[in-house]
Amino acid sequence: MNIRNAIEMLQEMLEDSGVPKNVRTRLEKTIEVLQQKEENKIKISRALHELEEISNDTNMQADTRTQLFNVVSVLEIG
Repeated sequence: MNIRNAIEMLQEMLEDSGVPKNVRTRLEKTIEVLQQKEENKIKISRALHELEEISNDTNMQADTRTQLFNVVSVLEIG
C-alpha cells in the first residue's frame, strides 16, 4: 500500500541529521496522521496538506525537499 511506503520514506527522512528539527517535528505529525484509523482519502488529504506546508520551509535543503516531493508523489498516486 502506498501509505505504508510513504510512512517508510518519512521515517527515513527523520533519521537524516541534515533535516531541521522543526521539519522533523512536522514529519512526525504527518506520520501520525497517516497512521490514524480513518478513511485513506482523508488521511492522504491531511498528510498532503501538511507536506505542502513543510515544503515551504526556507531552512530545508534541496535534497530534503526532493525527498518530500517524492513522498507527495507516492501519496497522490495511491
